[in-house]
Amino acid sequence: MPLPTGLVWHELLMWHDTSALAGFLKSGRGVIEPDEPSESAGGKRRIKNLLDVAGLTEELLLIKPRPATDAELTRVHAPAYLETLRMMSAGDGGDAALGHVGGETPFGPGGFEIAALAAGGILAAVDAVVERRVANAYALVRPPGHHAEAEHGFGFCIFNHGALAARHAQQAHGLKRVAILDWDVHHGNGAEHIFWEDPDVLTISIHQDGCYPANSGAIDAIGGGAGEGSNLNIPLPPGSGIGAYLATMERVVLPALRRFAPDMIVVASGLDAGAYDPQGRMMLAGSTFASMTRMLMAAADELCDGRLLMTHEGGYHRPSVPFLGMAILEALSGLKGTVEDPFEPLIAGMPHQTLQPHQDAVIRLAETHVPLI
Repeated sequence: MPLPTGLVWHELLMWHDTSALAGFLKSGRGVIEPDEPSESAGGKRRIKNLLDVAGLTEELLLIKPRPATDAELTRVHAPAYLETLRMMSAGDGGDAALGHVGGETPFGPGGFEIAALAAGGILAAVDAVVERRVANAYALVRPPGHHAEAEHGFGFCIFNHGALAARHAQQAHGLKRVAILDWDVHHGNGAEHIFWEDPDVLTISIHQDGCYPANSGAIDAIGGGAGEGSNLNIPLPPGSGIGAYLATMERVVLPALRRFAPDMIVVASGLDAGAYDPQGRMMLAGSTFASMTRMLMAAADELCDGRLLMTHEGGYHRPSVPFLGMAILEALSGLKGTVEDPFEPLIAGMPHQTLQPHQDAVIRLAETHVPLI
């Protein structure tokens, strides 16, 4: 009997409080009228709700998160950062960006405990995948993680989930090499910086060129020191769609994975490259995410005994994001839900979904960095 796909979910994670945000900026001070935050529970709950309605949740193995310990969190994050977060969390909350300009990451009382529970859910999913209790897993958690740096939060993110997953796989399970692929529309700056000089973690980011963070994710940033060649950036032009992303997977990501030969693959699964997302300008459909997922599953089967974990990151168009998430879960599990994606024909029919010459030029340049791994 085939192993199930794991799903990390806990209602408390939806109680992470970002109410100081209006969209992606802080509200108030007579400048920005209070509004709903971009990073809120709505988008994530709607993914879980759609999985329920489509009859998929009952076919998945729910993985219960547990709080990550300080010892586990400090594999990646500075002890002083944890102490500051804990102090703010015990009071009225604070900002995990710790004064970093443009990195607003507010949280309310108890925010440290919620963020530690999200991180622990990631580690529990690593355990389940490595111990073969599940075939693969998707961690539907918040707050997100991929922008978080070692010493401060950034861009809604408190703890770096992909980095924590990689270190847990290495230190708790003895795996040597881990690959982190980030397909969020925003650059995966956190993992890039954390593993900049580490040759045992391959970091790959497919993102919209120049979107966020500012001056981050350049194609010539390939790692440094012993880690030179172990970081790949593919900064696709705004307006890239299905053809550009699938070509990037086929020509850059899969060859890089085969060359690196990881013992596990972790995906920072942001869904904000979806065609209707307000935080990006890309044009992906659910079928694109499903195709990329199947490519990674085949690579994981070939390279690392199927060990594949996805951690949920961005995705802010609440009506369409659930269908993008469902497409990934259907691909991971091999199941088909009872609900069809109404956005699929609309997105697939958008002009310029084929690979365009200016997009191909970026991919060709990124291809030249694969042999450096």
